Formats: sequence, structure tokens, C-alpha cells
Amino acid sequence: MTAPSGRGIPAADTFRILHVSTGNVCRSPITERLNRHALAARLDDGLSTALLVESAGTWGHEGAPMEEHAATVLADYGADPAGFRGRELLDEHVIRADLVLTATRDHRAQVISMGHSAGLRTFTLKEFTRLVRAIDPATLPAADSPDTVARRARALVQAAAALRGWLHAPSAEADEVYDPYGAPISYFRSVGEEISAALDPMVTALTGVPART
Repeated sequence: MTAPSGRGIPAADTFRILHVSTGNVCRSPITERLNRHALAARLDDGLSTALLVESAGTWGHEGAPMEEHAATVLADYGADPAGFRGRELLDEHVIRADLVLTATRDHRAQVISMGHSAGLRTFTLKEFTRLVRAIDPATLPAADSPDTVARRARALVQAAAALRGWLHAPSAEADEVYDPYGAPISYFRSVGEEISAALDPMVTALTGVPART
């Protein structure tokens, strides 16, 4: 029997998404909470428990709250910033993750350098979105139970990894989300827009449910 995951379904049926940035107080908290918000809006409670979204930082401020401007951006989107505490990226986070999405290529390289066969499941956020757009959703399993939600997510990661060598970014900067730390709220909001735009097609592909218009 599979050990419980603590989320009401067996651990084997939980697909873990890990968002990684530098300090885990700006970009990755925004991405984590916007991702959770989008998934909850598209899947009912019984299905959304199959997707566990977390974050950490390569130089994470352990236990720190997210930056105030980051919390404001989340509130703009109706997402919940409450209770967040920063984490330093550890081996165990990478080992558990089924998909690691980083803010930049440098973060991606740092995650992959940790080992744990992370290369095929680690992408920058924008890179993964670019690859996902090229995948025919009809080739993925339907997401109509916790088990099939996780199965669909794993199939999506495999398909994206297979495309990576064929579908290149138009420029090196195209796969980057730059750090807003210390910037005014206007820049944080522009970063929030970038992240939200990158998450939308990914969440659609994960769930099979488009965003409400």
C-alpha cells in the first residue's frame, strides 16, 4: 500500500510542481500562489489535490515572508499570499518534484547540477510554456480523477522534454523572468503579468480546462 501524502490521496497519485527562483521571496512565491489559484479555479477540490505546488530559492531566505510588493501582485489576481514562508532549495525538494520550473536559465542549471536525474523534468517557466504550446492536448490522458490528473501531468512533462531539442527559444532572454527585488510596484506588476501569461497555457495543458473568459 502506498503511504499517504497528507493531502487525502496516495502519494503516488500526487504530482509535485516546484517553482524555483533566487531568494524565494519574489518570483517563485508569485508563481507558486498564482499557479495554485489557477489550478483551483479549473479543477474541483477532489481533482486539484492531485497537483501539489511548492517553491524554494537557490539562496532562499529560510522562513522569510514574501516581499510586500509580491503579496500585492497576488492580491491583484485574487490569489492568496497568506502564510507564505521562504525556503532554501534542498536536495529533498528536487528529489520529490515531478516538475521543476525555474525563473531563469541559471536557476535551471543550478537545479540540474544538484543531480537526482533532474534534467528531464527541469525547465524555465517560459521554456516549459513554449514547449507545452506545441503539444497536441488530444495526445494526453483525460484529467477526470486524481490518478488521471497526475498521469496527464507526467505525460505532459515527458512530451515537453522530448521537444526541447527541437523547439528552441527565439532568443536567450525569451526564457527568463527577471528579478524584481528592490524594484517599484509597477515592475513587480509587470513581472506578475509575465508569470500569469506563462502559467495560463501550462495550467490549461495540465488540467484540460481552459481559463474562463
